[in-house]
Amino acid sequence: MGLKGYIARRLVYTVILIWAVITVNFIIFALMPGNPIEAYVSKLSKMDEAKFQQMLKYYGLDKPLHERYLLSLEHLLTFNFGISYNYGSPVFEVIMQRLPNTLLLGGIAEVTSIILGMLIGVIVAYKRGGALDTGIVTASLLTYSVPIFFLGWVLITIFCLQLHWLPTGLEQPVAWSRVPPSSIFEYISGRLYHIALPAITLILFTVGGWILLTRACILEVISEDYVLTARAKGLKERTVLYKHVLKNASLPLITNVALGFAYIISGATITETLFSYRGMGLLTYSAIMTGPDLPLLQAIFYILALCVIIANLIADLLYGIIDPRIKYA
Repeated sequence: MGLKGYIARRLVYTVILIWAVITVNFIIFALMPGNPIEAYVSKLSKMDEAKFQQMLKYYGLDKPLHERYLLSLEHLLTFNFGISYNYGSPVFEVIMQRLPNTLLLGGIAEVTSIILGMLIGVIVAYKRGGALDTGIVTASLLTYSVPIFFLGWVLITIFCLQLHWLPTGLEQPVAWSRVPPSSIFEYISGRLYHIALPAITLILFTVGGWILLTRACILEVISEDYVLTARAKGLKERTVLYKHVLKNASLPLITNVALGFAYIISGATITETLFSYRGMGLLTYSAIMTGPDLPLLQAIFYILALCVIIANLIADLLYGIIDPRIKYA
């Protein structure tokens, strides 16, 4: 099968997966016990029956199950997620208010973790069996295994409460559109200063996994014949490691990189809650604890699943570009 046929086949699979995600997403929330409108109304002042029925009709909860499914299918495919129970605003607007904060925090943490993890992973694989390898692998296992909320508490205690070097997070960031052009640099430096501690927490928690994964991938290919041939040609060891070894060991890393960036959209729920950071993670936590806010949760889960599906598609297409030995099948 050629490249065009492979892409067409993967696109068909992607469409089927998106339909399956929408269906499962609908079933999960449709089968939840209780009436979400009743739970919402119970937190408000007294509401008459007419107003209650109007709300049911507004959110489409008065329709039969199959009609609600078709309506949900249409809305999710068109990104018309409805109105949030808790915020009273369109769900899409609520998400777009929080998404830039999550992309900033998650993007910085993910990119830093990937770069550091791969570079250090190659080094410890090359120095396998030595004191450096043992120490870094032990530290990676420790940071990767410690609960992230405990790691966050330790950093808050040291850098906020004891040293007073960093704030605990960013509670109410100002939108870019409200910042005067003369204050852009000050705004960027302020944002980075406030997200430093949650970003460090995420980096320490995730970099160990990248080190261990890169090390394992490198050890599988570092003794191959083409590596010995490259060294026999007199190439520098750095060139052998990063151009020949890492490139041929990169397929599992590509998948994890793609999925890592896909999961950024969901936000780091525990970290954002711990540092009161107004991102997607804290939004998801609030939507679960106050309601629950079903339109908002349904949209968040759908967007996350959609990003994972697209990330897998991109990773599959990159396989053939990075490693020409792969046949499209």
